[in-house]
Amino acid sequence: MPIALDAPCPCGRLSPGGRKETLPYGRCCGRWHQGPTRLQAPDAESLMRSRYCAYVLGLHDYLLDTWHPDTRPATLAPDEPGLRWLGLEVRRHEPQDDDHAMVEFVARCKLGGRAQRLHECSRFERNALGQWLYLDGQFRD
Repeated sequence: MPIALDAPCPCGRLSPGGRKETLPYGRCCGRWHQGPTRLQAPDAESLMRSRYCAYVLGLHDYLLDTWHPDTRPATLAPDEPGLRWLGLEVRRHEPQDDDHAMVEFVARCKLGGRAQRLHECSRFERNALGQWLYLDGQFRD
């Protein structure tokens, strides 16, 4: 699903400086999805937000490219018809060291007229190229 670069980013990250407006996609997750800074999210939270946006936008190649090779599936199943992502709440971003971090988040969606939420603590690792990768996650209630 295409999105304009000046549209509010689906991840919901707010502009710095206390303003209550969402960053534009092109200045937020869009820069990690395409162009010269593709795959260069500066920290685990930014990568997690960009992966949420990739789910919203159906960017399965990006999801696979940002998945750690030790845990990455060979392919991703197509999105279920009617799936609609509703929002993201980042609860915690905890760096463990320079190359490992955890992000706790809640992602909300609607499928078949029913609201659902995915609450996960995800682990991330930075590779030798300096790119953050999703390693795995544990679901929460």
